[in-house]
Amino acid sequence: MNGLLEIPIKKQIDDQMHSAEHLLNQAMVRRFDCERCFSAHIERKKSKCDYRFDRPLTDAELKSLENDVNGVIESDLRVSERYISVDSAREQFNLSRLPEDAGALIRIVSIGDYDHCPCIGPHVTATGGIGTFHITSSGFENGVLRIRFRLKRPTAG
Repeated sequence: MNGLLEIPIKKQIDDQMHSAEHLLNQAMVRRFDCERCFSAHIERKKSKCDYRFDRPLTDAELKSLENDVNGVIESDLRVSERYISVDSAREQFNLSRLPEDAGALIRIVSIGDYDHCPCIGPHVTATGGIGTFHITSSGFENGVLRIRFRLKRPTAG
């Protein structure tokens, strides 16, 4: 073992959808001053993120959030990674979901200057490769805001 976090991935995670999740999380943090999602289910066709929140979002708020994410996608920001020590990561990020046996170095995924987050998943190389982000629905129950989304994929060509 080289000291890096090595977790076997049980299923293939879609890089476009996973990158869109990062953008949605940062848009929520910026727009509503909340934490990143505490639970996510990321699939190729549709995905969802759950946030601890105090109310449902209005249709106008959902549309603004969707526009925020699509604006970052259209900016075609570079996606990069770097490794930092656990101690340094602890000073900068919430590591509550990090396994105890994570190792000495943590992978940080950066999407331009827009988002920086510890992550083990796959990502696109630039946001322009994600496609168009669309919020399909949302719900609120017992302090949990759920946002469901899908992507219209870019056509090859």
